[in-house]
Amino acid sequence: MAEEAGGVREIVSLTNPLVKQLRALHQRKERRESGLFLAEGARTIVEALDNGQAPEILVYHRDGRERAIIARLREACLAAGGTCIETNDTVLAKISRKDNPQSVVAAFRWVERGFDAIDPGSARVFVALDRVRDPGNLGTVIRTADAVGAGGVLLIGETCDPASVEAVRASMGSIFAVPVFAGSEADFLALCGRWPGAVIGTALPATTHYRKTDAPAPHLMVMGNEQAGITDAIAGACTHLVRIPMVGRADSLNLAISTAVMLYGIAEPEEAGLRS
Repeated sequence: MAEEAGGVREIVSLTNPLVKQLRALHQRKERRESGLFLAEGARTIVEALDNGQAPEILVYHRDGRERAIIARLREACLAAGGTCIETNDTVLAKISRKDNPQSVVAAFRWVERGFDAIDPGSARVFVALDRVRDPGNLGTVIRTADAVGAGGVLLIGETCDPASVEAVRASMGSIFAVPVFAGSEADFLALCGRWPGAVIGTALPATTHYRKTDAPAPHLMVMGNEQAGITDAIAGACTHLVRIPMVGRADSLNLAISTAVMLYGIAEPEEAGLRS
């Protein structure tokens, strides 16, 4: 390990403590204890910068040190007091746990937000996920929420970790643009009780078409667990229960797909002035 000008470190040893720490961020326990999470790829890390969040640790392939985008990321990391590491393919593969890793990876500070931090007036629609289990679904929902200008994604009860590598990867950088809030079912029910607009839940027994509900904004849209749907308590707290009609043999949709259908059905992106 050698120290270079500008506070950049060169690390090529797989046994380096910092390399081990970054690799350990694949584990939820380590993410919780350190407050850090991993993001891969220059595009995702640039999204973080564009949303005002600089990495605490930036790791990039030493052959790319002169690239303009790497220079930008390095400058931002150092300006924020972070650590930059130049390395090789072997160390990047060790950190990312992939045979063909991205040439840049970074560790960011996770921002914890409870339901009390939500401002209902900040957006037309918010998405709540009840006990979501699949990190790919969660990351895709966050990306879709970003696309429609949602005010945030709410995680109810025991869920998969939004800071997991899989969820961050599936969000395609939107994890840095969309606030993620977390709380218990009791916390969520209390939020429903004071929500100024409609709380819209999806449920199989519902008879109202999802595009034919006359619901006042802001919309708090509740999507259920992949297997069990929303709980009875949450269904009871909804002001509107709707269904997505299916006429083929399939009796359900993937959570991320159904959330996208619902968001574009009720968010009215044209009225919100979103680009097409």
